[in-house]
Amino acid sequence: MPLYEYRCEACGQAEEKLESLSAPEAHACPACGVAEAMKRQVSVSAFALAGGGWYKGAASEPASSAPSSTSGAEAAKSGHGCAAGGCGCPLAG
Repeated sequence: MPLYEYRCEACGQAEEKLESLSAPEAHACPACGVAEAMKRQVSVSAFALAGGGWYKGAASEPASSAPSSTSGAEAAKSGHGCAAGGCGCPLAG
């Protein structure tokens, strides 16, 4: 479940809630009691990709300087199951 941040438009009270993706975007403020005053805020995600891979820098590089990936046959020989071979997992050689 995602962690949502809310701020009251009436009194400025802030809170965080673990709620489902289908949770309403507004609810009553627990501090001042104004109905539908607590509005969901847009916040920074804690999601981060780890390790090396195409997303790390190859997407912003010109196509000619992008690193070449290992062929599927070479990846299959390595035994770690990465189809393209350029996954960046610790098992990649």
